[in-house]
Amino acid sequence: MDSLGSLGVFVQAAETRSFTAAAQQLGVSPSAVGKAIARLESRLGVRLFHRSTRSITLTAEGAIFLSRCKRIFDEVEAAETEIARTMSAPRGRLRVSLPQLNMLLMPVIGEFVRAYPEIELELDYSDRMVDVIEEGFDAVLRTGDATDSRLKTRTLGNFSHKIVGSPAYFQRAGFPAEPVALTKHACLHHRFPSTGKLEPWPLNQNGVAIDIELPKTVLASTLEPLISLVEQGLGLTCVPLFTVRRQLEGGQLVAVLDEYLRNSRPFRIMWPANRHASPKVEAFVNFMAKNLFRDGA
Repeated sequence: MDSLGSLGVFVQAAETRSFTAAAQQLGVSPSAVGKAIARLESRLGVRLFHRSTRSITLTAEGAIFLSRCKRIFDEVEAAETEIARTMSAPRGRLRVSLPQLNMLLMPVIGEFVRAYPEIELELDYSDRMVDVIEEGFDAVLRTGDATDSRLKTRTLGNFSHKIVGSPAYFQRAGFPAEPVALTKHACLHHRFPSTGKLEPWPLNQNGVAIDIELPKTVLASTLEPLISLVEQGLGLTCVPLFTVRRQLEGGQLVAVLDEYLRNSRPFRIMWPANRHASPKVEAFVNFMAKNLFRDGA
């Protein structure tokens, strides 16, 4: 165990490139770190660091040793995680970043809270792409492609969009027969609050995107007010199907131009690519994968 402690000091010093910074993180003095490294080098018979008055860098032997030490600590973490799974239910604080899609997410989030009462769930709503690792999130849910190689990702499902209006609106304004006819209609748009950009309507024909300047009758930073205004007969909007499925089935809204909509988009969950996910993260990922799109998209 004393050797394992020395390895921990070495890894901390190697990753921070500073005995002082390593000491601060370990809660010991810089001289204690230096002595632990010196004892380790003496026992191994090699120098692990090049030292100067301003910095330390790994020797070739030190870099090899660091790689091996990380594997050792990965195995220790795996053993601890495995034991934790057998001893208790997932617990602790779970910080999750979500897009502003309450109609899809909140029923399932509520089920998760009931299923795992010992997890302290903290929800952060944002349409921007947060830095999961730097900002301390355990998981993030987003639409679109995954681009951060530091994260693991799992596709939870795919969803399509619908252009919808109320029967009263169509009776008054008529049905658009093709996308260009939308320029004569009242169009209600979602604006991303983080960028100020409008969410494009995914119109296409024969696989080619259709670029049309649509009227900007109403802009909103969330989808709920757009759907409410459309239900009141004040125009058309383009939203994910899951946000208006109930209204379409009940006849309160009608979908148009389905053949011109590009379907569909992935919805993903991402989390830090540690070798072993904690029980609480694993529980959340598996629960969302099983339940989020069980009724379709």
